[in-house]
Parts: sequence; structure tokens; C-alpha cells
Amino acid sequence: MGEDVRETVDRRDDPRGVTPWDRAPWRAAALAWAGSALAAHGLRETGERRVRLRPWSVLARISVEDGAPVWFKANPPASAFEAGLTEALSRWAPAHGLRPLAVDPARGWSLLPDGGPLFRDVLDGGPADPRAWELPLARYAELQRDLTPRTAEIEALGVPAARTAGLPEVFDRLVAANTALDGDDRRALRALRPRLADWCSELADAGVADCLDHADLHEGQLFAPAPDRFTFFDWGDASVTHPFCGLLVPLRAARARYGPGVLPRLRDAYLEPWGGAGADAAGLRRAASLALRLGAIGRAGSWARLFPEAPAAGAGSGAADSARWLRELLNEPLL
Repeated sequence: MGEDVRETVDRRDDPRGVTPWDRAPWRAAALAWAGSALAAHGLRETGERRVRLRPWSVLARISVEDGAPVWFKANPPASAFEAGLTEALSRWAPAHGLRPLAVDPARGWSLLPDGGPLFRDVLDGGPADPRAWELPLARYAELQRDLTPRTAEIEALGVPAARTAGLPEVFDRLVAANTALDGDDRRALRALRPRLADWCSELADAGVADCLDHADLHEGQLFAPAPDRFTFFDWGDASVTHPFCGLLVPLRAARARYGPGVLPRLRDAYLEPWGGAGADAAGLRRAASLALRLGAIGRAGSWARLFPEAPAAGAGSGAADSARWLRELLNEPLL
């Protein structure tokens, strides 16, 4: 990469922000790989490189001559599947996925084009519209539905399996491994376990097959490059589970922006593409309510996917965040 490039690094004062970027050989190899990939597309880095270091990713905004910036991303080993998944989604669902300039699935590296404005920026820049999430949620449901026949292929890419029927065992492993839960938390979660198993069994029998769940689809995880068009990205938290678990994060984001009154309408907008799945409207809504609660398991699990350089235990790791999501299981669902 060019020697005349200025570099700024953002660690966000996060004590967990120790990543392989701090190891000179790793950094040199990553930049050499990105430079070769740029050259293969007739591009050359220039200007300023902005690097964002977080315990769950290394992200570098790379300025190139005469063009939009490109983005280098490195995932930790536990979410290295994102590189291959992103490339596969660009082939399977080109209308809703970024086509990478290059990927190295073994190392979890991706070089991505600029995707246009973030959905968050569109929302911030326009008048408040409580219906704004309806269309992206419907498009996301269509994407999940269309990808369902490829679930085995998605798992073969390394995407973690958290099948609905097996969520109680995932829950058990997360609770047992968590170092931030206190005694009261553990007693409450153990008492919840029989009910949780019943919810999982009911959801597994609801008539909608497990498939890909993004698991963290907030306003900053999709692009809105054109009216009524949405591109979903940042799949490092994804798993194969009940698709309706994916409602949890966007509905929380919509509630924070517009209030709880928008939630029934947004849920129904998401469920509409699933109407042919064999369940009536009441059955789909019941399944959504169960999934909105159980989706916290996926969120808790994603916090284990940090770089090995991050602290292994305590408040400086993902344990506190994982515990926070496990405690969410004790609360009533959004709907």
C-alpha cells in the first residue's frame, strides 16, 4: 500500500480494543493483501486510511484514486465465516448483498466496495416516519425465505448452527461459560430453563424452517443506496436458527426511535412474506412473540466471537454483554 497514505486509528477508548492490527507482521500481511486486491481491480490507495479497531472486527476505510472508498474488514476466527458468506450472498441474492472485490475466507478477510448511504443516515436526514422500517423488514424476510433452500450450504460456510430445537442446549452452554452472571442471575435462569425449552419446542413446530438470521440488523447494518432498495451487510453475528429471531434487534431500534406503538405494524410487515408458510396470521404472530424472546440467545452467543487478543474474562470481555442478553430472557418480549 502507498507510503504517502496518512493513517488514523480509532480505538474508541475501548479496553477490549486489542486486535491483531497491533501486531506488525499481521498488519503488513493484511495491507499487502488489500493492496494486491486493489491492484487486481486497477485501483491504488491514496489519501487517508481510517482504521477502526474493535474487539469484534478490524475495519479500514481505504481511499482510492478517482473513485469511492473501499473497505477492508478482518473478522475474528469465530466469525471468519463472514467473508465467505458475504461472497455467497452476493451471488445468491445480488439485489440485497455487496459483491466483494476480494475475500480470503480462511483468514476472515474481505475487501468491499462502498455501499452508499446507511439506512441510519437516511432516517436521520429525513422527516420522522414511523413506517420507515416496514419495507426493509419485508425485504429482509423475503431474503431469508428465498435463502431457506440453501441452509445446508450456509452452514457449510461455517455459519454457526443454533437450530430452534437445540436452543436450550445453546442456552445451557452460554450460561455455564459466562463469568459475569452472579448467583441470583444463575438461579433465575435455571428456573426459567423448563419454560424456555417449551418455547423452543413450540417455535420449532410453528411451520417455518430454520434459516439464516443476521442477528444484529440495526440501522447501521444496511445500506439504502436507492429508494426502496436495501443492501444487508455485516454478517459476523449471523447464525442458522429460527428466522423470526432476526426481528429482535430492528424492533428494538424502531422502538428507540419511534416508540412502542410502531411495533405491531412493523412485525406484520415482516411476517407478510411468510404468509405462505402454512401458518395463519395468529400463528405467525405467536411464533414472532416467541422468537422475539429467544432471539436474545443469539445475541448472547455473538459476544463470544471476539479476537483472541481481547481479555478472556470479566467486564473487559464480551461476558458482561452476553450476560446482559441472557438476563433479557427473563423479561417479557417486545410483543
